[in-house]
Amino acid sequence: EVVKGKHAFERIEMTKDEALEMFKYNDFKIDVLKRKVPDGAQCTAYRCGDLIDLCRGPHVPDTSKVKAFSVMKNSAAYWQGQASNHTLQRVYGVSFPDNKELKQHLFRIEEAKKRDHRNVGPAQELFFFHELSPGSCFWLPHGTRIYNKLVDFIKTEYFKRGYHEVITPNVYNLKLWETSGHAAHYKENMFIFNVEGQEFGMKPMNCPGHCLMFAHRQRSYRELPWRVADFGVLHRNEMSGALTGLTRVRRFQQDDAHIFCKPDDVQKEIEDMLLFIDYVYGKFGLNYEMFLSTRPQKYIGDIAMWDEAEKQLSAALDNNGKAWKLNPEDGAFYGPKIDINVFDALGRKHQCATIQLDFQLPIRFNLKYTAAAGVDDSADKEDKPIIIHRAILGSVERFTAILTEHLAGKWPFWISPRQIAIVPVSQEHAEYAEEVKAVLKNEGYYVDVDATSKTLNKKIRENQLAQYNYILVVGAEEIQNKTVNVRTRDNTVHGSKSIPQLLQELHDEVVQFH
Repeated sequence: EVVKGKHAFERIEMTKDEALEMFKYNDFKIDVLKRKVPDGAQCTAYRCGDLIDLCRGPHVPDTSKVKAFSVMKNSAAYWQGQASNHTLQRVYGVSFPDNKELKQHLFRIEEAKKRDHRNVGPAQELFFFHELSPGSCFWLPHGTRIYNKLVDFIKTEYFKRGYHEVITPNVYNLKLWETSGHAAHYKENMFIFNVEGQEFGMKPMNCPGHCLMFAHRQRSYRELPWRVADFGVLHRNEMSGALTGLTRVRRFQQDDAHIFCKPDDVQKEIEDMLLFIDYVYGKFGLNYEMFLSTRPQKYIGDIAMWDEAEKQLSAALDNNGKAWKLNPEDGAFYGPKIDINVFDALGRKHQCATIQLDFQLPIRFNLKYTAAAGVDDSADKEDKPIIIHRAILGSVERFTAILTEHLAGKWPFWISPRQIAIVPVSQEHAEYAEEVKAVLKNEGYYVDVDATSKTLNKKIRENQLAQYNYILVVGAEEIQNKTVNVRTRDNTVHGSKSIPQLLQELHDEVVQFH
């Protein structure tokens, strides 16, 4: 009846005093007005039929637009979050223009619950958290396999793409962060402690340490671009209430890299980074979007340098051939950047990769390199490099969370922590199962033998649900022929294969992902 009635939502503007008079019957609304509306100011309410209530708005024009509605949940809540206040009932609801969209929304919510890495991780024994170390993940053996595969994947690409891996300290004197500027703007997010009367801090990022590396000796233009990558452990003192599984942690590692380059190197470096990003995300079936964030109103550095850098970033994005959007005046104060958001299987957006130009740190650390001598130069000329901050996965922790939910815990073979389960038909076939396991394990695969006394069908099903990519059944026939009977977790039966044939197929499956 409410929908059919097509009742209009009418916006009403009134003074604070008028609102106090109108809602004098309700202590809670009076409290809101007194706290949030300055004396003499205007506020708004909305009327719909007999209902009138304080609201900033806006609203749909009328109730006919509310074609599909669902109450999602309700819960008790203290007024203003204070336990000393009254307890109220909070009701959550959603509305859509039609039932189809509502059903899609409800499906995505249920699917998201199933895929939630905070459920999948413990269920697959990948990781857990403990109150004695909030925001710091405990990676169990199977989770560590995924973590290391991700890191090794990126490291292999580093070698191919001309990056140099480095290792830097975890703890620095606060003077470093004063030089970098982080002490003034980021100190509350750092773990700070006293050592022999001086302040030290756990590093929350790698860039200042890399600046010290660049500055420790004279550099030549012939060394540039200098690409350094660091998987060092980082710590950030996030508020306990903000910690959320693997997506917001205090201890993490990044595929963090910094490129020290000449101004005329920027476009080529950015083009190479965009290809790198596309390659990595393509391996996981992740779609993404790109934004160029340009000079904000408050910035440092020479405007001509900004213009040239933005021109090179724009050209690199154009040459990449993929769609991108402009995000005007949203760059950092120390340089323009390219922001990249990935979309998971449910269409949710996640910030992962970033490419950030930095004109400030080279100034703060007085970084310089010997430039190429010009025709009229009688002495070596020194220039300041530009730093490009670059991450693709972002934090390995957060990317693992995204990947867990994107894949719903169904890991591709090359990164799977449970690749092969061997199921002997009966106990008398267990010895052959162990022999097969030894051969496969020697080739670098993760293999387990299910020698429990359960029925064959039950063992096969349980290993499929445990997300083993391959289940190999072995019995008397397989022992006689030196074969295995292969099926996959989707219950597709691939039949009998010799061990050399199986090894070749497994090898080919891994190769196609690299």
